[in-house]
Amino acid sequence: MSLQWTAVATFLYVEVFFVLLLCIPFISPKRWNKIFKSRIVQTIALYGNTSFMVAMAILVFLLIDAFREVRKYSVTEKVDLTNNPTAIEHIHMKLFRAQRNEYIAGFALLLCLLLRRLATLLSQQASLMASNEAFKKQAEGASTAAKKYMEDNEVLQEKLRDAGIEVPEGGKKGAGIQEENKTLKQEVKTLKEELDTTKKALQKSDSDVQAMKKQAENLTVEYDRLLDEHSKLLASSDKKSD
Repeated sequence: MSLQWTAVATFLYVEVFFVLLLCIPFISPKRWNKIFKSRIVQTIALYGNTSFMVAMAILVFLLIDAFREVRKYSVTEKVDLTNNPTAIEHIHMKLFRAQRNEYIAGFALLLCLLLRRLATLLSQQASLMASNEAFKKQAEGASTAAKKYMEDNEVLQEKLRDAGIEVPEGGKKGAGIQEENKTLKQEVKTLKEELDTTKKALQKSDSDVQAMKKQAENLTVEYDRLLDEHSKLLASSDKKSD
């Protein structure tokens, strides 16, 4: 085997090894994606496209050359060499080598395309798995939020019923979900306004209570002062009568 075909055969064996390595089931696409995005692989990938195109061109050229050699030595049916067995053996040997080289170049070219496609599919699968996990978490968050909203809605309806406010049932005809939500929002707004009014009235009542308390304290002080003056007047009148 000549030097170029030895190199092609070695390249074919390396391709077979990497294809089998990529097909190992217990290595996940995420791990392959991390390997593909590593610094070493990224550095190789900078020149990988050019190297791939050069390798493809060389393999195509060698495949065409091997095909030409096969056609060149396929002359045993056209030429009568029954009287020269040595020539027949030589031609058969050359034909076998040409066919072998054709198969080597063809499989190397096929595995080169297959290897590139496998790497691309593994990267895409890893990206899809990451997107799927993100969408799953987002869906779980939305489901949790919707469940919490429904629970809050039920609690709000219970509070409205306890407050004596009629709440439309979801199963009634002609009352859609949007209309029900609108009604609930309006009732909540009304309750908030009533609550604000009650708070203001309570604050006013507290102010009035504080004012009355202060006034009562002033009256108590004034009453004590008047009692003191009355006692003094009684004492002075008793002295005069004596």
